[in-house]
Amino acid sequence: MPRSRRAVVAHTDADLFEPTRARPVRVRSRHLGADAHFEPHRHAWAQIAYCASGILQVSAETAEGEVTYIVPPSRALWIAPSALHSVHVLEAAQFRTLYLDASVAPAGWTGCRVLVVSPLLRELVPALDAPGLAREREKLLTDLLLDELRGATTHALGVPLPPAQSGDKRLRALCEAVLRAPAERATLAQWAADVGASERTMARLFREQLGTSYQQWRQQVVLAHALPLLARGMPVGQVAAASGYASESAFTAMFKTAMGQPPSRFQSPAH
Repeated sequence: MPRSRRAVVAHTDADLFEPTRARPVRVRSRHLGADAHFEPHRHAWAQIAYCASGILQVSAETAEGEVTYIVPPSRALWIAPSALHSVHVLEAAQFRTLYLDASVAPAGWTGCRVLVVSPLLRELVPALDAPGLAREREKLLTDLLLDELRGATTHALGVPLPPAQSGDKRLRALCEAVLRAPAERATLAQWAADVGASERTMARLFREQLGTSYQQWRQQVVLAHALPLLARGMPVGQVAAASGYASESAFTAMFKTAMGQPPSRFQSPAH
């Protein structure tokens, strides 16, 4: 959707939720409508982007370049201090942002990583956001949340993109075309022809600029596309078809290999 139609959300009152060593975790809750958008920005503190309901798309600058992440309610995204990032709401969301003082960031957690939201972590977030929370209870909940966070399972669910302002624009155009049509099963040669390049050239650009093959990159696109559909309760067979797979079994085999669990485990409990 063109940027002009997005509802841009201003970064107001963020300082009111700034974490400190005394209060290292702060929770900010907001309801955001579909297509709400936060322009690229950064914080001095770490952040966890999480939604109790709805779907987020977060783009962030990492050491490897720009990466796009899809964040359904079963997942959260860790964003390291000072990382440039933007947020786009794909489906109306109960957005709960956790701001964390850099002093409590787990060792080695640079850049971004997708976290599995455990049942305990899911309950701790609103508990920390409760009105009138006593400082003693806040400290206990904070310590428990940080302990749960350090043991959280992570998944490699980011979709890397080449720089918008540098590099070969044909690769960026190809990547954006695939992201717009994740169900399209065109070969790399067909996508390359659409942007005026050869298959060999585009395969080389994937290796040089993104450090991966086209096939591996496209699998990340499929996973990022499929997770929100599963979170909404769509049947696995329909998700497979919407992801360009001719059979549910082939999609399930790919998904289980990549995620370690079948796609049915990622469907919303409500469904």
